[in-house]
Amino acid sequence: MPKVKIKRKSTLIDMTAMCDVASLLLTFFILTATARQPEPLPVDIPSSTVTIKLPDTDISTLTVGQGKVFFGVVGQDVRINMLQRIGEKYGIEFTEQEKLRFSLIESFGVPVANLKEFIAMSGNDRNKLQQPGIPRDSTNNELNEWILQARYATKEIHNQDLRFSIKGDSNEEYPVIRDVIDILQSQKINKFSLITSLEGLDR
Repeated sequence: MPKVKIKRKSTLIDMTAMCDVASLLLTFFILTATARQPEPLPVDIPSSTVTIKLPDTDISTLTVGQGKVFFGVVGQDVRINMLQRIGEKYGIEFTEQEKLRFSLIESFGVPVANLKEFIAMSGNDRNKLQQPGIPRDSTNNELNEWILQARYATKEIHNQDLRFSIKGDSNEEYPVIRDVIDILQSQKINKFSLITSLEGLDR
């Protein structure tokens, strides 16, 4: 008796819906992602076995390398408030446009006297600039003032204490790190984080 041939059905699957979903997800991630700005001073951080993650908000990072110190604080609103306070302290008036431009700068290392010129630069020029670092000597301790005004700004806006972290180059001389720690401790800041990479991972 002859076998009955079963009609083969097509195995094609309509992928239109899947492509639409993939396109929407891709568009969403592109629009919501923020581009990471290049660091003004790349540092080779030391390694450790500690795996505690830094918080995402109310954090200030002091980057130390090549004998220079750079300062950065999270939050555009905090940066604007901090700049306004620094302007009042040093008798410099910043425009709303300058405040807005400064709020987009994650980290910097220039004296207050050069701040207006630094803010006016384009992003590319700013990245190419060899920033001298924030002054921290006994006669002109601007770093101490930035830390103080950042604390006031964070307290006023978020009603929380600003947390500090030190990101030092593994080859940096100890006295420079010691200077930064001394400035923090002069303001009774005895709890801060040291940024390291996980032991065994490439940096």
